[in-house]
Amino acid sequence: FEPPGPGRAPPAALPLGPLRLGQLVLGAAFWVTVAAHKYEGAAHFALFAAVLVWLLTLALLGLSLLGRWALVPVLGARWLLTNLLHDLVLGTGLYAAAAGIMGHKAKRYSYCNVPGYSQPCLHRAYLSAAVCGGIAAGLYLLSGLWCLARRCRGHRDIV
Repeated sequence: FEPPGPGRAPPAALPLGPLRLGQLVLGAAFWVTVAAHKYEGAAHFALFAAVLVWLLTLALLGLSLLGRWALVPVLGARWLLTNLLHDLVLGTGLYAAAAGIMGHKAKRYSYCNVPGYSQPCLHRAYLSAAVCGGIAAGLYLLSGLWCLARRCRGHRDIV
């Protein structure tokens, strides 16, 4: 670690841990909301994508907290790059797609969101999932940009 000199900016102050926790909470809210209600068609992909990214995020957080990323073959030596690709490609891409799918489904079920409609309605569940997925995609984008900024400054790890 080099202290910032006269022409150097101090290191970024945004910790990755709170972003990961937010991603895990919103990701769990997304897939629990979808899984707890009737779903069909493209919602299967949205649920698969959300659970996949959620599990990978949990693994990244666990390895990062324990400081054991060096034990991961091939990826451990490139941990910052691994986090960067996970956040920008998998996290942002898959959650944005999943949020779009659920938003489209919420729009399809908007007819039942009127007063006096007595049948079961999936509009609120799909809308809630779309909002959680959109915010999660934003958190993944933010953490991916943070990792990218660290990489551009010449750092090789997330600490």
